[in-house]
Amino acid sequence: MFLKQYYLGCLSHASYLIADEKTHTAAVVDPQRDIDQYLTDAQVGGYQIKHVFLTHFHADFLAGHIELRDRLGAKIYLGQRAEAEFDFVKLKDGDRIEFGEVRLEALETPGHTPEGISLLVYDLAKNPSQPRAVLTGDTLFIGDVGRPDLLASIGVTADELAEMLYHSLHDKLLKLPDETIVYPAHGAGSMCGKHLSSETSSTIGVQRKYNYALQPMSLEEFKQIVTADQPEAPDYFVHDAILNRKERATLESTLQKALRPLKVDEVLELQKTEAQVVDVRSAIDYEGAHLNGSLNVGLAGKYATWAGTVLDKERPIVLIAEPGNQTEAAMRLGRIGYDHVVGYLDGGPAALEHRPELIRRTERVTAATLAEQLSGDEPPVILDVRTENERQTGSIAGSLSIPLNRLSERMEKLPHDRPLVVHCAGGYRSAIAASLLERGGFSNVVDLVGGYAAWEKAVQQTGA
Repeated sequence: MFLKQYYLGCLSHASYLIADEKTHTAAVVDPQRDIDQYLTDAQVGGYQIKHVFLTHFHADFLAGHIELRDRLGAKIYLGQRAEAEFDFVKLKDGDRIEFGEVRLEALETPGHTPEGISLLVYDLAKNPSQPRAVLTGDTLFIGDVGRPDLLASIGVTADELAEMLYHSLHDKLLKLPDETIVYPAHGAGSMCGKHLSSETSSTIGVQRKYNYALQPMSLEEFKQIVTADQPEAPDYFVHDAILNRKERATLESTLQKALRPLKVDEVLELQKTEAQVVDVRSAIDYEGAHLNGSLNVGLAGKYATWAGTVLDKERPIVLIAEPGNQTEAAMRLGRIGYDHVVGYLDGGPAALEHRPELIRRTERVTAATLAEQLSGDEPPVILDVRTENERQTGSIAGSLSIPLNRLSERMEKLPHDRPLVVHCAGGYRSAIAASLLERGGFSNVVDLVGGYAAWEKAVQQTGA
């Protein structure tokens, strides 16, 4: 048996290729939408991908089941409670798919969603009676369990899902042998849980011992602990959970429409008609010079997550990227189902060099300079766009707090008559926030270089 984990850091997402060396048959579990890596490895190994499994309808990304079906004719499998527009095989407890020395057996493990399943993976050549691994989807993570409060499943409450999750864990997954390897669908950084480990695999035994949510407790205690202090999910989660149920266009076909070069005047015309212009360069490059009214969401970060947070999922998107980066920018938007990219600025930012009237610059300030300004007669307003949990670890005295995911709806409360210095933890989110504020009509926006981390270091050095 061949089993490989693919880990996509920007979405904290794990997917799997499982193949039989004798029959050269393979299955993919929870695939990302850009499927070339599975195809490449299957070709190298001489495998034919015939099966694709979704452990549940994912909310944080658009899965690649349609792509694998259309490209290879792979059969789609889901839990028996699933309902979808496309044809698929429903799996209930104990249902098996075998190919050669590989057996995949379904366990219904609802809780994160009602239709959730886990897959027991047997290497029949080594041990036909005991699973080598279990692919737990979003039911069991390393160090955490799936959150039951995303409300992606219409008509099922968090309380009902938490009860399902408790029984899925205690009555099924924790009944497995301690040496069973746990392979989840997400790791640290995912908003599908709150304490996910940076480790991407573990064992049932280790999780039984160290996972806070698997310790002995009553159902009511479990409900309280797994629903408390969950991060606020981006609005696009519901959008993706619905899209994963639908028959839809493939990523390849949408990229063909998206990757259209546009002249500067074409970009301006689209911008006038409500298109969102997204500059995907780093903060320092964007803030040095950018198209007035554009937003900055840098590729070198949680690009898809934040794009899905600040962009309207209905309005067209125009990309500005350094030449060669536009394909990646559009593809990563496609991973979350944002298929409404209508083109990119031909030539990238350099195309604006001879149009100075279109260019805007965002001021940047160091922590040391900001400290001097705050002690002056007319101090700037400080806006902290971190989460409330982050602020509890420390904040700049007198700063205002609006988490980035709430900035668009609350920015009217901010003053226009004083400089507005924006900061996050390290500088990525503050650049997004500064671009949102500028687009919203604020004329004196300043970005704190290095964010709160730089501020803390400056305070320590000065002893203030």
